[in-house]
Amino acid sequence: MTEMKSCAETEAEIEEEFSLFDEWMDKYSYIIDLSKELPPLDERYRNDQFLIKGCQSQVWLGAEYRDGRVYFQADSDAIITKGLISLLMRLLSGRTPQEIIEAQLESLKRIGIGDNLSPSRSNGFANMIKQMKMYALAFQTQEG
Repeated sequence: MTEMKSCAETEAEIEEEFSLFDEWMDKYSYIIDLSKELPPLDERYRNDQFLIKGCQSQVWLGAEYRDGRVYFQADSDAIITKGLISLLMRLLSGRTPQEIIEAQLESLKRIGIGDNLSPSRSNGFANMIKQMKMYALAFQTQEG
């Protein structure tokens, strides 16, 4: 089994990928491409209990805790949002609760995600991060 990259290494990789594009339209296209990589959501998560509040589009986010790590599953009915959650899953899924709670996700600020999303999408994106951290906190509390 290959060693998982650190959050910082994954962030650096993402920054490098986004640096290949000069225009935000190209970055949006890349985010749309990322949405296509998102594995299908387990149907047990496709209900109101797993909907993220405060998102303009529908976003379902489920989490499982195995071997001291949190694994996320997600889907959205909006293609850009699906790409954004795919990006977050790449950064946070498979990490320990502590790593997720402490993740600053500075790379997302550096590549300009927050500056280039509509206010409502930006708010939804923040809620996705918040929900992922809440799952991590819940698993950490359960464990402790």
